[in-house]
Order: sequence, then structure tokens, then C-alpha cells
Amino acid sequence: MDEARLSAHERRVLAGIEADLGADDPFVRRMAAHRPAPRPPRITRRGAVGAAALGAATLILLVLAVATSAPGLIWGFAAAWVLTVTLVLSMAVRWTRGRAGGERPDA
Repeated sequence: MDEARLSAHERRVLAGIEADLGADDPFVRRMAAHRPAPRPPRITRRGAVGAAALGAATLILLVLAVATSAPGLIWGFAAAWVLTVTLVLSMAVRWTRGRAGGERPDA
């Protein structure tokens, strides 16, 4: 991605604006109050147990679907598999964001 470069004059003006804002104590306090605190990874025991239970149910549905070839069990397995993968991937994303500092790339 191309970066916009500032001229020397623009950098001096920007530095002056930042210095003026930094010297304004009430403004600095208001901005510090609005700064979000970093969040720890939010993988709870309940979420992990839920993922394990859904994974076990998916495995049971797979075995039953293969053994019987019943269309209902096959569709049940497919739905459970999608839910399991979605849950595990969302937990992995939350865990990696928490480990990386909690910042979102689009924020």
C-alpha cells in the first residue's frame, strides 16, 4: 500500500499541533478515559466444554451416518460439522487476537 509522505513543513505543523494537544491537561485526561483497555483472550471454560461436546456429537453423528447411510443422519452430521468448525475457528481467532494484543486490523 502506498504511504502518503508529509513534507517537512507539514511534519513541523503536525508536531506543533500534537505538542499543543499534549499540553492541554483536561483534553489529555478526556482522551485517556476513552482509550479502550486491552482485553484478555475470551475463551471460557464453558466455550471449551461446548466445543468439545459439539465435537463429540459430530463424531457420533459421523459414525452413525456412515453405518446406516440414512439421509437424516448425514444432514445432521453436515450441520453439526459446520457448527463445530465455526465455533472452533472463532475461538482460535479470539485466542490469537488476545495473544497479539487485541487489536483488530480494521480498527
